[in-house]
Amino acid sequence: MVQNPPDLRPDLAPRAQLGDTRRDGQPSIGMVSLGCPKALVDSERILTRLRAEGYGISPDYSGADAVIVNTCGFLDSAKAESLEAIGEALKENGKVIVTGCLGADPEYITGVHPKVQAVTGPHQYEQVLDAVHDVVPPDPDPFVDLLPASSVSLTPRHFSYLKISEGCNHKCKFCIIPDMRGRLVSRPHNAVIREAEKLVEAGVKELLVISQDTSAYGVDFKRGVPPGTRPMEKPITTLARDLGQFGAWVRLHYVYPYPHVREIIPLMADGLILPYLDIPFQHAHPETLKRMARPAAAERTLDRIAEWRDICPDITLRSTFIVGYPGETEGEFQTLLDWMDEAQLDRVGCFQYENVDGARSNDLPDHVPEEVKQERWDRFMEKAQAISEAKLAAKVGQVMDVIVDDVDEDGIATCRTKADAPEIDGNLFIDEGAEALKPGQIVKVEVDEAGEYDLWGRLV
Repeated sequence: MVQNPPDLRPDLAPRAQLGDTRRDGQPSIGMVSLGCPKALVDSERILTRLRAEGYGISPDYSGADAVIVNTCGFLDSAKAESLEAIGEALKENGKVIVTGCLGADPEYITGVHPKVQAVTGPHQYEQVLDAVHDVVPPDPDPFVDLLPASSVSLTPRHFSYLKISEGCNHKCKFCIIPDMRGRLVSRPHNAVIREAEKLVEAGVKELLVISQDTSAYGVDFKRGVPPGTRPMEKPITTLARDLGQFGAWVRLHYVYPYPHVREIIPLMADGLILPYLDIPFQHAHPETLKRMARPAAAERTLDRIAEWRDICPDITLRSTFIVGYPGETEGEFQTLLDWMDEAQLDRVGCFQYENVDGARSNDLPDHVPEEVKQERWDRFMEKAQAISEAKLAAKVGQVMDVIVDDVDEDGIATCRTKADAPEIDGNLFIDEGAEALKPGQIVKVEVDEAGEYDLWGRLV
């Protein structure tokens, strides 16, 4: 049996899958995409624009005339990973253009790697293209390259991230994302729907809706409301309902637990969108949440969870938490553990608090010693694992739809249930009779075995 514990860094996207056929003499660009799925979407848009201008896409350093590194600045550990990736690209290729969240502080990058060709900030597509043109001038073949290019996807073709907004209006003390990506700017409703329609027409079976704050989608619309909006309905509800019309799986990520999230749950009960919510609760003790500058209403959150489950009993709840936040006492941490016992979340990730340059939490008193953070993280994950194991054991004997992600050379299929997002959640494995399955197929499986994070089943 293969165990597949969930990735405890939910700021990371799946590994980019690059591949392209390069004609003789075609200038080619490589891409290293770090960070969250939102950054992966930025990478896809940059490469789509470059492909439309006649550039090839190289899956390795040696085949590229230059390399773009899309960086992450979420945590200091992520910054270190980005700097390491830049250094590797410089060593292996030599011509490196840096973009992404870490690019919001160019001096930080050039102070370590002064030989980079250019540095741009997050979602600055035009500046990235200008930098590529300077380093590797375009040389298109008008009979081959200058045709309308289909979108470049860095994920397997059967699922795709769908970014509906950029930026965030929250001012959480531990986070600098709003400083790097700005305030919330929602994409027009019709633009999101058009993109989703094209993705489904191209064979995408699962749309993963992402943003910094998905449930706040549309609060910045100045004039009117999206077509089809019902009286008093929030724009995210209208968008979710419209996305559900295409027949693909629709999975919502980064949903803050505002009261109006209740509007979305009936759509899950009706099968329009997946019964899955990814909600960043972060903690449960009111004082800890107050020091984080987050809504301090853990009791009300438990009531909302109970209400959601009453409306849609099959709902899967995923969340992330921070342990060892400055000032966190043993009593506050114990409140979090007790809250977990009551909430019984299905999927859980956890960070040990880290200082991040520019975050207001750095200046808070009573920082927690590293050994205490580790000890609390271990206790938290032990509880989360026990809850996960019990919930998965209860699924043995059930018949459910799963989507196939991969079939290996031994004929073992790696799949996901509706309760599992790519990379960050568990898998369902089919050990027998799966040789003919293809990625993207949705098949019925009876669960016959459960582990701590994964399931095993047989085709029905």
